[in-house]
Amino acid sequence: MNHMADRPHSTSLPWAIVIFGCIIAMMTFGGRSTMGFFQLPLIEARGWDRTTFGMAMAIQNLMWGVGQPLFGAISDKFGTWRVLALSGIMYTVGLCLMAFAESVWLLHISGGILIGLAVAGGSFTIIMAAFARNVPAEKRMFVFGIGTAAGSAGMALFSPIAVAMIAALGWQEALLWMGAFMLIIPLLGIPLRGNSESSAIAKQEAEQTIGEALREACGHNGYLLLTAGFFVCGFQVAFITVHFPAYLVDIGIHAKYAGIGLMLIGLFNIVGSLGSGFIGQRYSKPMFLVYIYLARSVAVTAFLLLPQTPLSVVIFASVMGLLWLSTVPPTNALVAVMFGTRFLGLLGGIVFFSHQIGSFLGVWLGGYLRDQYGSYEPVWWLGVGLGVFAAIVHWPIREEAFKRPVAGGEAL
Repeated sequence: MNHMADRPHSTSLPWAIVIFGCIIAMMTFGGRSTMGFFQLPLIEARGWDRTTFGMAMAIQNLMWGVGQPLFGAISDKFGTWRVLALSGIMYTVGLCLMAFAESVWLLHISGGILIGLAVAGGSFTIIMAAFARNVPAEKRMFVFGIGTAAGSAGMALFSPIAVAMIAALGWQEALLWMGAFMLIIPLLGIPLRGNSESSAIAKQEAEQTIGEALREACGHNGYLLLTAGFFVCGFQVAFITVHFPAYLVDIGIHAKYAGIGLMLIGLFNIVGSLGSGFIGQRYSKPMFLVYIYLARSVAVTAFLLLPQTPLSVVIFASVMGLLWLSTVPPTNALVAVMFGTRFLGLLGGIVFFSHQIGSFLGVWLGGYLRDQYGSYEPVWWLGVGLGVFAAIVHWPIREEAFKRPVAGGEAL
């Protein structure tokens, strides 16, 4: 008798899905992490102010959020590869149009709408939903940590490359080369072509419609608190990603340290993401998130109050790197724990939409308040307060599966 047939699923990892998914996450997150380096040369060439560029990046983050549940639902239903292929094409078109944008509306369409939707189609939520559908629960946080670390590696890799390309080729040609590179994504996405119904793990879960899944999520206090808390993550990291280079110039620190800082964030992000996968698999995910948000607020407070030097930039970037995307594995894992993997792309996408509303406000307020008051400090301090708020809302979240009623009044 073949006992292998009796097993619900294999405990080995589907390495083709994991490896190619990680490369895509590295490319999509790495590319959008370089946008801050294009701010000053672009606005100087076009005669725009920082509010104009900040609005384009705010639209990008908002479209990333708007597209997330949409593309998540499409990948759940029709397969991840179709979404990834569309992501690569939109990324290329957006970057190339951004290089030639001479009007504000074209900047907002290219750098804002197209790139934002492209990142949504190839984001962590899409990749991790594919991972979750093919990886046993006991290894899920591990591969979530690997996928997040890959995005971090993309930030570390793309940041110095973008700085070097802008210096050697000019900002326009740098955008064109990046756009051409993104055409690889549709090819890399082929191993991730399955949908929620094609995976062995999802087949073991209860049959459910999208409407039922949404009603469960909207009535679940833990899910709503998780969604509110992830708003803060988006506000904090998007503000730093876009405005950190300009902030350092404002306080008299050479712009090269912005490149070093973002590279260090990416490098330490790898450690933080892998560590997050390890810790979240063994300890309380909600309490882990509480500590991460409190630590972010402490790090920003220390950076603002202590003397700001190139050394403090290096230290701050390293600490923030450990905390940067370490929120992603436990957040996505909590959604999977609560509701399973069948609609993880959709439900995880809604949580991430909240993240991107925060990103929109962080990026836009950064540029607007800098133009109004000549300083980024109001937004820095707002981020500190929001970090405390996030710690508070994660505290009562319970790490347990949603109990679905069945005939007879019992629950699954």
